Amino acid sequence: MYRMAIAITVVWAIAGSSPAIAQNIALTVRTESGLVSGNGNEIRAFRGIPYAAAPIGDLRWRAPRPAPAWQGVRDGSTFGPDCVQPSYYPELRGTGQSEDCLTLNVWTPAKQTREALPVMVWIYGGGFISGSGSHPSYEGMSLAGHGVVLVTLNYRMGLFGFMAHPALTAESPSNASGNYGLMDQVAALQWVKRNVVAFGGDPNRVTVFGQSAGAMSIEALMTSPLADGLFQQAVLESVGAMRPMSNLNEAEAFGLQIGEKIEDLRAMTSNALVQRLKELLKPERDVTARRILGTIVDGYVIPRADYVAFSNGEFRAIPLIVGSNANEGAALAGNISIDTQAAYKNYLARNFPNAADKAEVVYPVESDGDVRRQIDLLFGDTQFNYGTRDLLRFATARQPKTYRYLFTRGRNGTTAEPTHGDELQYVFGTLDAEHKGKRKPFNDGDIFVSAQMQNAWVNFAKTGDPNGGDLPKWPPYEAKSEPYLNFGTKIVVGSGSRAEQLDFIAAYYASLRH
Repeated sequence: MYRMAIAITVVWAIAGSSPAIAQNIALTVRTESGLVSGNGNEIRAFRGIPYAAAPIGDLRWRAPRPAPAWQGVRDGSTFGPDCVQPSYYPELRGTGQSEDCLTLNVWTPAKQTREALPVMVWIYGGGFISGSGSHPSYEGMSLAGHGVVLVTLNYRMGLFGFMAHPALTAESPSNASGNYGLMDQVAALQWVKRNVVAFGGDPNRVTVFGQSAGAMSIEALMTSPLADGLFQQAVLESVGAMRPMSNLNEAEAFGLQIGEKIEDLRAMTSNALVQRLKELLKPERDVTARRILGTIVDGYVIPRADYVAFSNGEFRAIPLIVGSNANEGAALAGNISIDTQAAYKNYLARNFPNAADKAEVVYPVESDGDVRRQIDLLFGDTQFNYGTRDLLRFATARQPKTYRYLFTRGRNGTTAEPTHGDELQYVFGTLDAEHKGKRKPFNDGDIFVSAQMQNAWVNFAKTGDPNGGDLPKWPPYEAKSEPYLNFGTKIVVGSGSRAEQLDFIAAYYASLRH
C-alpha cells in the first residue's frame, strides 16, 4: 500500500513531465535519480539532493559527472555536506564538510494552481572560497511563500573549484582547467531544467540570483556557451564585474605553486589543501590586481574576458536587476593595513602606476584620519561599483528590462552605511538568521524593507519587471541619468553615480587593455 500511495501521489510530479502540473506537491517526489522525501506543511522543503556525482578521488578537478541513481526513498529532510572550506561560518547547517557536496535544496509551495511556478536559483558568494546553500541566511521558506520554487545549491570552491594546472589542462578533453565551480553551477542548472517540474516549477522561467562571487559567476555564465538556455533572467547583487581577469597560463602558474605533480595533489587530504591555500593567499591585496583563484578566461567555460564579451555584444541579453550597497568596501578593506597619508600615497602608486596623481585627486586625503574612508571607497569602486555601472550600460543597450538598485538601509535604524552582504537577509526574509556566529537586531523598518525587496525580486522572477504592489515606480536603467531604486529608510527613486571616480577607474583599466 505504501509504494502504491507514493506512485499515485507523484504521478503528476515526474521529472520531465509537462509544466501544466498537479495542484499539490507531495512529501515524496520522483527525480531522475530516484525518490526523495521532504518535509513542511504550507512550504515543502527537499534538502541535500545530489545533482552530480561526488567529485572525489580521480574525479577531483574534473568536470561534474551525473549523479548515480539510488534505490528506495532518499531522506531530504537535512542538508547535505557543505563543500570543503575554511571555517568562517559556524552556523552552516550541512552535515559537516566534505568534497562529496554537490547537492541542492528545493523549497516549493505545497498547494499550487495548475500553472507551473517561476523558479529562482540562488548562487552564494564568499570570494570563491567559502559559503554554502545551507547557510541560514539563505533559508528559502519566505521567498517560496511568495509563489516561486526556490533552489539553493553547493559548488566547489577554493582549490577544489578553481585551481588550474598544466597537468589538468593536458588531461582535459576541453584543453582547459580551472572553473570547476562554474561547471558545477551549470550542472545544477541543468538538473533544474530536467527536474524542477517535479517540484511545481517551470523549467523555462528560471531566474538565477546571486551575490558577490555568486553574482560574478552568473555574469560569467551570461557569456558562457555551456549555460545556453539554462536561465532566462538574473539578479546580480554586488557583482565584481569588468575587473582584470587571469588567463589560463597565469592561473596554471599559480597551480604549480600548489604542487607540480597532479597525482600528488590528488593524494592530498582536503584539509591539507585548505591549509595550503591559506599559506599562499595574501590577506592584503592590491585593488587593481588580477584575481588568480576564481573565474578565469580558460577558453572553454569562459571563452573571453567579460569586458570583451560585453563590449562585443557576446552575452545573453536577458532581463536584469543589478545593484550594490552604499559602502561596499567597508567590510572587505579591513585587511588593507594602511592608515597614514604616506602609506596611502605609496598604495596608490602601486595600484595605479602612471596614474597615481589622478588617483590622489579623485580619492583625496587631507590627513591620516581621512585614509580609512578613502580606502573603503576605493575598494568598493574598483571591486564592485565600476563593474556594476559598465554591466548596466552594456546590458541596457540590448535589453530594456534592466533595473538598478542601491541598498542604503541602516539596520535597526542606525545611520551606519550598509556594506558588502548587508542586503542578503532582507532579500531572503531571514533577518533573524545567524551570520558568522551572531544575530543582528532589527526593527519594523527592516521588516518593511525586507518585504518590499522580496516582493520586487519575486515580481521580477514572475514577469521580468520588479514593479508592483505599493513599491514606488522603479524605472528601467538608462545611461544618461542612471536611475535606481533606493532601498533605504525610505524607498525612493534616485539617480546618478560616483561618476568622477568610476570614470577614472574605467580610463585606467582601458589603458591596461590597450
